[in-house]
Order: sequence, then structure tokens, then C-alpha cells
Amino acid sequence: MSESSQDTAPFFGFMGAASALVFSCMGAAYGTAKSGVGIASMGVMRPELVMKSIVPVVMAGVLGIYGLIIAVIISTNISPAKYTLFDGFAHLSSGLSCGLAGLAAGMAIGIVGDAGVRANAQQPKLFVGMILILIFAEALALYGLIVGIILSSKAGAAA
Repeated sequence: MSESSQDTAPFFGFMGAASALVFSCMGAAYGTAKSGVGIASMGVMRPELVMKSIVPVVMAGVLGIYGLIIAVIISTNISPAKYTLFDGFAHLSSGLSCGLAGLAAGMAIGIVGDAGVRANAQQPKLFVGMILILIFAEALALYGLIVGIILSSKAGAAA
């Protein structure tokens, strides 16, 4: 491989770190905002349920932490010496897998959280079902985190 292609390798690693954090935080922000709108709307009718209905907001906030974890793992492994294109691509794919999974999970959490807290205000028996759906949506981001960790660990393996 040419020397100039190795000079561009850290760019891909940094893009992976940025992608993990940016996309995960976009999902967290959307989930928080969408769920928050539902909580505010529901709180007008049933203010005693506001604290019980904060679960989707907390679950959406966790998505940003997943992206932060991968971004820190990637950024601590980027060094100007002996950083190959393979490492850069491994880190890019790691960041994208975690970030985009977090974005998708955040969208799901926001939509379910919004509709779920409004429905829970009218029929309290729906609370457990809403929580289960939120857990499965959160699991999508967890899958991205796990794959991101595995892909990130592949960097440095090519010798």
C-alpha cells in the first residue's frame, strides 16, 4: 500500500468516532423530544402520571451513552504511527454500526414513547406493553453497540 493511502487512514477512524456519537445523539434527541411531547400532552389530563411516563425519555438518553462509549474506544485507539487503512475502515464500520443502530432505536423509542404515554393516560393496563416495546427498541441499539465493539477490536489485528 502506498504511503499516501496510509496518511488518510486516521480520517476514517475519526469519522467512525464522530459517526458513533453524532448518529446516536440524533436518535437520543429525537426519542427524547418525541416522547417529551407525548408526556407534556398527557400531563395536562393526568399530571400524576408524568413521573411514571418518563421511562421513554430515560431510555432514549441511554442511546447517546452507547455512541459515547464507541467514540471513546475508537478515539483512544487512533495513533499516527502504524495506523493502517484496515484499522480506519474497522473503526468507521464500528462507529456507523453503533451510530445508525442508535438513530433507528431513537426513532422507535420516540414514536412508541409518544403514543404509549398518551395511551397509558387513558388505559393504565397498557403500561407493561409499552415498556416491553420500548425494551425491544432499546435492544436494537444494544446490538449496534455490541457489533461496534467487535468491529473496533478488529482494528490493529492486521499485521
